[in-house]
This record gives sequence, C-alpha cells and structure tokens, in this order.
Amino acid sequence: MPIELDNEIALVRLAQSGGDGAFEILVNRYEQRVYRLVRAIAANDENAEELLVMSFLKVREGLGQFDGEERFYTWLARIAVNAAVSKLRHGDGFTWEMFGEHADGPDAMSTQREVREWGCDARLSYSKAELEAILTSALEDIDAPLRIIFVLGDMEGFSLEEMANILGLSVQVVKTFWMRARLKLRNTLSPWFESLAVSAPK
Repeated sequence: MPIELDNEIALVRLAQSGGDGAFEILVNRYEQRVYRLVRAIAANDENAEELLVMSFLKVREGLGQFDGEERFYTWLARIAVNAAVSKLRHGDGFTWEMFGEHADGPDAMSTQREVREWGCDARLSYSKAELEAILTSALEDIDAPLRIIFVLGDMEGFSLEEMANILGLSVQVVKTFWMRARLKLRNTLSPWFESLAVSAPK
C-alpha cells in the first residue's frame, strides 16, 4: 500500500505499525527543523548533531505513545527540547527556576512596552543567509531558557499554548519571558539594524 505523504497521521500510524519506510519519511520531513531547533538551543554544532540523533532515537522508542491529539511536530519538538535541556543541565548549569520569578510583575509590562519594531525592514538590506548568521550569533549571547522560548515562538512558529505544552510552563510565564527574550535580542541586534533605520528613505 502506498504511503500517503499528505496524511501525516496516517503516516505516523504506519510507522507505529512498522510500515516499511514510514519512519524514514518522518525523519526526512523533520530532520532539518529539528536540527535548527536543537542547534539554536545548544549553540554548538557538535552538541546539535548529537542531540539530533538522540531526539530521533527517542522518537522511535516512544512513537507508540503518540496519540494524535496534538500536532506530530509539537510532540517531536517536546522530545527534542527535553533532550537539549537535559544536555544543558549537565553542561552549563541550566535551570528553569528563572521562569518562576515575577512572571506577572511590573517587569513584564515594561518589557512589553519596550519591544517595538526597528524603523526598517532588515530583510531588504541583508540576504537570508546573512540574517540567519546574525541571528544565530545573537542567540548565543542570551540565556538558554530565553533562547529556547524565542526559537520555539519566532523561528518554529509555535503558539503560546503549544510552547507552554512543550515546556511544561504556564501560558502567562511563556508570554512574559518570550517578550523578555525579544527585548534582549533587540538590544543585541541594535548595532546591526539601527543604522539601517537611520539611513532608510523617509
């Protein structure tokens, strides 16, 4: 029976039953996205390669537990993020404790007010590859927990609810620290983009 590439749930079910090639198709479909996710979190090429392999091994082992009640990539991303977080905990003292402090306090409101657009579209001034290199460098300068939330929300396009599900945090906490991550990145990226805003045509 041919594999229905457009029906992801059917493809997952086929992989769960041991269907020839189904799991490989899923790996090929998501390998690049998972690598981008774990690379941005780990901020290290070598660790990212290891985490990519580890993530798909865990996916294969746990595939029978996927029940189809959420997007397959949401479930897959949770496994990849957990693998990355576990790696970071043993490396640079990563902790989620920062998420438990002042999530609803005045800092959250000030952060929201401070995040705004630059006065130009950087996409018009830099190539896609240049923008990716600039962003990758900037991400490495912010704390891992904020980096994780930024990557999930802004690079992978997960909703607040999905991010909260993946990270095991409340929606409000994720929302607050997503804003903080964006502010930190704005501060880091300002030298690149504020000059563009000044020189942009009026």
